[in-house]
Amino acid sequence: MSVSIKLLNDKDNISDRPFLVKDKVKGIGKNGRAFLSLLVGDKTGHIDARVWDRVEEISELFEIGDIVNIKGQVQVYLNRKQIIVHKLEKPDQSLFNKEDYVIDSPKIDVHALYSELISITNEIQAPAIKQLILDSIQDDEIKQLILKAPAAKSIHHAKAGGLLEHVVSICKVMKMIAGHYNYLNYDLLVFGAIFHDLGKVWELEINRDQIQYSHKGRLLGHMQLACELIDKKSQRILGFPEDLREILKHIVLSHHGKLEYGSPVRPYIMEAFVVASIDEFDSKMDTMFNFIKTERETGDSWSRYSEHFDRYFFLENLKGRWT
Repeated sequence: MSVSIKLLNDKDNISDRPFLVKDKVKGIGKNGRAFLSLLVGDKTGHIDARVWDRVEEISELFEIGDIVNIKGQVQVYLNRKQIIVHKLEKPDQSLFNKEDYVIDSPKIDVHALYSELISITNEIQAPAIKQLILDSIQDDEIKQLILKAPAAKSIHHAKAGGLLEHVVSICKVMKMIAGHYNYLNYDLLVFGAIFHDLGKVWELEINRDQIQYSHKGRLLGHMQLACELIDKKSQRILGFPEDLREILKHIVLSHHGKLEYGSPVRPYIMEAFVVASIDEFDSKMDTMFNFIKTERETGDSWSRYSEHFDRYFFLENLKGRWT
């Protein structure tokens, strides 16, 4: 059995040990030399790895999510362990069960989250909005898809059931916000929380444990798909207000906040601005939490550099420390 990653020491040799690639970034060192920065791991933890030779050639051999065999030596750099890779090969992937290389994490109870979502929707006061949401999330096709849909391909809530987790989380935040800013329309906030990413049930799919974009998702995108759903379901509701339909579509279309982030329009009503802001906040909190949680497995005080947040993170858990 291989030595636990946490027990590896400076100058320990790594001999053709299989690792799961969790991250892969090409960079340029201070000396102008290209390198490949990897995060690799197994059930025992994870560790940084650096490839300094044949960078382009080796980078083409594998992708994030692949199992690779590494030969190299452990080095401590800036008080952090890393493997200097001397040899890297991609073996036959069918010989490995990737679940054997992933640290167990709590499973999402999607059925409990779905029930909570129904309860939240039933609190909505506006009959047209409530019926639109219920008709959508209780649709047989959508219900089956939402129980397993991820919220993103890689950045946040990128796992089966992640979309439900993301949506219910935002709904709970919206309740707090509406309680404080009592001039906001709570029903519109909940609608935005539920519908802003609902098109992702068709945009993203999971094949062989990998999250991928569907053909429909690439061609249309989740905002357009959600707007089509609004039209389809609202047209079946007698007397559905046309001005409300426009507002609901605006909330969906503006939820990325800025044109450069992919929204065709910016938020022009307060509720749309709040939906865009809390969507970004919840996404970043999930991404940050999972990055720090994974980094804590190393036992180090500081994280590796986060390309996404453009910083290092202090890894000590401060919750309840001074109580």
